[in-house]
Amino acid sequence: MDKDELYLQFDSVFIEKTRLSMMTILYREERVSFNRFKKIIGATDGAIYTHLQKLQDAGYISQKKELIGNTVQTVYFLKRRGRELFQKYLRFLEEVISEQKKREVSR
Repeated sequence: MDKDELYLQFDSVFIEKTRLSMMTILYREERVSFNRFKKIIGATDGAIYTHLQKLQDAGYISQKKELIGNTVQTVYFLKRRGRELFQKYLRFLEEVISEQKKREVSR
């Protein structure tokens, strides 16, 4: 894959700002409740739900209901496909940073 293609390897579902933030949160925390997303992102219930649904439809995340105390909460987690895509994104960023550092050193 040439360098120009690297920039086009991530789809718009993944790379959209709020959804990328959600993927980052899930990658770091592994399991995240709807209310936690709401607290961190600060968006409306409808907006959060819509973004989560797009990530689920793309096969990047999944959800399940869990009993926490006396309440049932929806918890989200990365599916293997989502984890692999996020790791690919991290490798891409590392490559971009590495190339930039090499250019800066050679100046």
